[in-house]
Formats: sequence, structure tokens, C-alpha cells
Amino acid sequence: MTRLFFFAFLYTVTNLALLPLTATGATSCRTSCGSIPINYPFGIDQGCGSPQFNGMFNCSTDLFFLTPSGSYKVQSIDYQKNTVVVFDPAMSTCSILQPHHDFKLTDIQNAVIRPSYDTVFALLNCSTDSPVHNRFRNLCFNPSGHSCDELYSSCTSFRIFNTTSPSGNSTVRTTPYCCFTSYDTVKAMSLNILDCSHYTTVIDSGKMRDEGPLDWSYGIELSYSVPEIGCDRCQKSGGTCGFDADTDIFLCQCPTSNNNPTRECGGGMTNHGSCNSVNLYYMTLLLAMLISFIYAIL
Repeated sequence: MTRLFFFAFLYTVTNLALLPLTATGATSCRTSCGSIPINYPFGIDQGCGSPQFNGMFNCSTDLFFLTPSGSYKVQSIDYQKNTVVVFDPAMSTCSILQPHHDFKLTDIQNAVIRPSYDTVFALLNCSTDSPVHNRFRNLCFNPSGHSCDELYSSCTSFRIFNTTSPSGNSTVRTTPYCCFTSYDTVKAMSLNILDCSHYTTVIDSGKMRDEGPLDWSYGIELSYSVPEIGCDRCQKSGGTCGFDADTDIFLCQCPTSNNNPTRECGGGMTNHGSCNSVNLYYMTLLLAMLISFIYAIL
């Protein structure tokens, strides 16, 4: 009877130890949100994509990029150029004037996905005491040969800043100071410090020189980096790149027929850096100790 109990116990423990070990990574990763395709390094489900971008995107009916300053609707993602175009619903454009709204990123976002050098920030209605009108005037430039006066004269929403004053027998139209600058300027100084009441952003993708403000592409182009962790190998084997939610270690999520996360599907090498292999090692060791102990008392 004791031997029967031993073999029943051994059978149960062995089967538990050899069950496919699933890590806490994703088991299903959506590949689109609305009309926007979702590919590595991004993910909208837990454990999908790269852990560097974990929690940065949210999918409701549309895809949104989440930052400390708000949610920005994603207009497009170019996986060849590694760029994401988002739109700030709180910024001013040629057709609408809105109070200023700082654009802020976390330290991690500033390191892995930040506005590209093609994104131009136009600071509008700046005071004469503004830092960019005085000490930091060198931070301003004319993108593709355009000046701030074009914004004030061409855009309906910005014409409110134009003022007229008598000068002799005529009147002179004046406009407040404006500054085209890069993201680094607004990253270092808030709009309150810059003392500019409004802002807009334009993407200078090479067509801006031949277009007027009414035809400019308004939005923020983000440039991101892709970590090299073997995702191509996983995707070529039919898997989806993800990560363990507890350890942030890379996992190749394979079809349901292969529940054991590896670096590639179809019987590839297991991810020796993941908690999966560590758990397997300790379970095997525990099983061996239990067998030795029970055998010794029989």
C-alpha cells in the first residue's frame, strides 16, 4: 500500500512539473487599433511589444499616446522610418485658438520616443520680456525660410494678435514676437517661463518650403528607437514579441499549440534568461529531492 501511494504521488508531481509553464507575459496581442497597425516595439495589451513602451499607448476606439500632459491621438505610425505622428487636441492651429498647453514627456519617453528634429514648435504672442526674445533669441529660427509674420497674416485664428497703432498720418500694423524653435526649448522651459500665450507644432517633412501656413502639416512627429533583442527571429518563426510582466524579460509568444514561451516557435531554444527556465530548474530540483526522500523512507 505504501508503494502504491508513492507511485501515485510520484505520478501526480511529475505531471504537475511537466505542465507547460506559462510566464506572466501576454497570451494574445492585438495587431491593430482602429486603422493603426500595432507592431513591435509597440503593444496595447499587457506583456506585448517591448517593455520600454509599456503603458505608453491606449486603445479605445482610437489609438492614443499617453504622457504626463495628456493623451494625444495617434494619426499614423511609420515602422520603416521609426516615427509616430500624434496630434495635440489642446494646441492652437490656423483655424482654432486655444490657451497654451505644455507638452511634457516622462524621462523614459524622452529617452526612447521624443519629438523628431522635423517637429517645429511655434511659440506665439510672446512678450517683450520672453527669454526667446532676449537672452535665448538664438534658439529661434525660420524653418524652410518662413517667418512668424506668415502665421499672423495667413491664419484666421492668429490674426487676433495683429494690432494697429497710429504713426504720423497713417497706421502701422504690428505683431507680437513669435519664435520657431525645437522641442528642446519647450522641454527646458515651460510656456509660462517662455511667456508665450499660445503654441502650435508643424512637421517639416521637406514640403514646408513650397507651402503656406494653411497647407502645413500640423502635429507632433515622434522618433523612436527599437531595442535589438531578437524579435525578428521570433516573428519569422510565427511568434509575437512580448515580455514577462514581472521581470520585463523578452518572451516570444507562440501559438496556443506551443504554450511554452521561447525565443522562437517550433521547438526553438528556450529563453534561458526568463523566469520560465528558472522555474523549470527549481521544480526539477524539488522533484528529485522529493523522490529521494520518499524512496528513503520506504
